[in-house]
Amino acid sequence: MNDTGKDDTIETPNPFMPSPDDMQHWASVIGRAQQMMLEYALGQANDGNASAAALFDPSKWLDNPATKLWTEQSSKMWEQGVAFWTSLASIGQPIAPDAPPEGAKDRRFTDAEWTANPVFAMIRQTYGLLAEQMLATTRQFEGLDPAARAKMEFAAKAMADAMAPTNLALTNPEVIKRAVETRGESLLKGLKHMLTDLSRGQLSHVDPDAFEVGVNIATTPGKVIHETDLYQLIHYTPTTKEVFTVPLVIFPPWINRFYILDLNPAKSFVAWAVEQGLSVFVVSWKSADASMSETVWDDYVAAQVDAIDTVRETLDVPHVHTIGYCVAGTTLAATLAMLSARGEADKVKSVTFFTAQVDFEQAGDLKLFVDDGYLALLQQLSAPGFLDGRYMAATFNSLRGRDLIWNYVVSNYLLGNDYPPFDLLYWNGDTTNLPAKWHRQYLVDLYRDNRMVIPNSLSVMGTPIDLRKIETPAFIQAGREDHIAPLVSVWRLMDHLSGPKTFLLAGSGHIAGVVNPPAAGKYQYWTGDSSAATLDDFVAGASETKGSWWPHWIGWISEQESAKTAVKGARIPGKGAKKAIEDAPGRYVKQR
Repeated sequence: MNDTGKDDTIETPNPFMPSPDDMQHWASVIGRAQQMMLEYALGQANDGNASAAALFDPSKWLDNPATKLWTEQSSKMWEQGVAFWTSLASIGQPIAPDAPPEGAKDRRFTDAEWTANPVFAMIRQTYGLLAEQMLATTRQFEGLDPAARAKMEFAAKAMADAMAPTNLALTNPEVIKRAVETRGESLLKGLKHMLTDLSRGQLSHVDPDAFEVGVNIATTPGKVIHETDLYQLIHYTPTTKEVFTVPLVIFPPWINRFYILDLNPAKSFVAWAVEQGLSVFVVSWKSADASMSETVWDDYVAAQVDAIDTVRETLDVPHVHTIGYCVAGTTLAATLAMLSARGEADKVKSVTFFTAQVDFEQAGDLKLFVDDGYLALLQQLSAPGFLDGRYMAATFNSLRGRDLIWNYVVSNYLLGNDYPPFDLLYWNGDTTNLPAKWHRQYLVDLYRDNRMVIPNSLSVMGTPIDLRKIETPAFIQAGREDHIAPLVSVWRLMDHLSGPKTFLLAGSGHIAGVVNPPAAGKYQYWTGDSSAATLDDFVAGASETKGSWWPHWIGWISEQESAKTAVKGARIPGKGAKKAIEDAPGRYVKQR
């Protein structure tokens, strides 16, 4: 009250409640939301496609005697959670919110309300209690073999991430405040994003229309000079007057598009390699369709040999440098073993492995997806003779569900944020289909049975392979934080190859650890004694260098063969015996 007797108290607007003036607008928002859902339902009425959610049915992962016990323990945890809330409700005085533990950095709970507001602080504390106990319970089971225990822990972590209060609009203060501030428009925008993704059958990380391959992504100049039913071979235009006599052939993984190595001029490994004076060729794999139902590992090995021979013949050189990334690196090792067994190892001057594995004993969480239940599910999903790439994308996203699934559920659907124009995330969502027969063969023979490291257990193109016969100089790169090809697994290459080997440990993971251009000045790498007996010994004696490892690699390439030749004739794409078919990046990379 002031001297005049009037109440001069200013009422602070409640950030969690819309004003009376906004109620009519909210009614409009609800009406538009209902219309959007009705239109989506009508559009999907006749859609009989299998749902990607089937891949993440916990019963598929937890098909073991511990399932019942795990369910009982989960029920007890929820009972304790209810008791916790009941005890809070019985206290007359409000509880002062707890601050997060010292050093805790959980980006999901950065909003100030999670600590300043007693209600949301309680929600956060309850969730923390339940999540911690859920994980602890899985570790208390007795009688589980290591594989079953790892499967249980993975499922528990996935469930803990899924049940986070940040994933629900009514228990996320940031979402509520945004909805009030925008008068419900953020929720409407998020609903539109969600329905669009449901129609596509895939979670979007970026605006699908923000990039176009060959226009503002994958733009390094070159020509497609050769193609088969399985791949196209791209020859990139030189930018130097002289090039190394020995050309470079890059084999990217066929589970993704090749242009991870050619995102844009600033990030492109391809463009950078061309600038260093290399004659660069890249294989662009065809996304599988029903015509490839009988495609197996032999076909990919034969394709690698065909690409190597095509480059050798086109440039009239005896051998080539090669790079194999991820699964293509695994296959390249098989190719080299086969060539060695046939006395043709001299076709390849050197091999570089980007985060590739040959020994799958410690292959990480992906090994969880090779049990009988999962393989049976894949067989159902692959009925047309190929596996829709969206299922594989969902599998990889689930390995980092908090970052690659729930983070975007909150941002895209609940907050209604605009999609970021991020080329790497666009590539991540640009999926490729996989031949069903080969995909199963890969999971069973390599991931499950680890047969590649058993001499002569596997044959390719009719030749038994033994990795110990590979004497080609090898450069082996691994990512310190790689969750697809774990560091300890990549190191095993050092144990199975017989030629001179150089090991390099890069900062970051499966993608950023590889795609790290010098101009960015990011991350670091470690070099050391490549004759070290163990990975621990290597790390203990390794020296750290800031920035990109690419310059170190080109130095290694120069050591293998430093001779150069003038850029003329066949060194210019399409000017040799192999004429240009079309401009890079070609048709195959654009096929869906």
